[in-house]
Amino acid sequence: MGFLGTAFMVAFGMMFLVLVVQFNSTSKPVIILVEIIFSITGVLLGFSLFNMNISIVMSGVGLFALAGVIVRNGILLVEFTDLLLSQGMELRAAAAEAAKTRMTPVILTAVAAILGLIPLAIGLNMNFISLFTTGDAKLFIGGDNVALWGPLSWTMIFGLIFGTFLTLIMVPSMLVLIEKFKTRLFRRMGREYSAEKSAHERKYHDSLNDEPIVSPIGH
Repeated sequence: MGFLGTAFMVAFGMMFLVLVVQFNSTSKPVIILVEIIFSITGVLLGFSLFNMNISIVMSGVGLFALAGVIVRNGILLVEFTDLLLSQGMELRAAAAEAAKTRMTPVILTAVAAILGLIPLAIGLNMNFISLFTTGDAKLFIGGDNVALWGPLSWTMIFGLIFGTFLTLIMVPSMLVLIEKFKTRLFRRMGREYSAEKSAHERKYHDSLNDEPIVSPIGH
């Protein structure tokens, strides 16, 4: 338990550092990583509602896998919002448009993962030898493998169901709230700030960094 807690905190910190470098911001990585906490809440609610037992080790491994999917969905929304802001769209409209546009890939990713995990969660077994020799797969549900893989699968399923919808609602809302708060804070400090201007400047600097460096040819 102590090892898993330490590993989770180390992974959490490394994801935060990578996101800070990617977005050149601390507020956006916080928004993305808060989704993991909400998805863990969904996992606990799911296990409580269906009266299931939690395996510390396998549920912990499932949380690591769940965090990767949830963070990836958050990055999709934040990046697309930044792209719309750099094109001159207003903050609230950009957040709403990003959620609407990215809703399909986010939901499809979650649905595909959930459908792929359901056979593992319920312990769907088949005999491949008899399938190829006699054509009878001898399908049955349950078995010893459910005790090992069931908690991991249900952890990801509950977390994806809860976290996917929160991603589409909470990330745009928190993004708008934090950017509005930063605008008011900078205004009180006597400085000008807007999410649209910040995104446009970041796009300009990125374009400068992407330009090839041409070295002069000596004579």
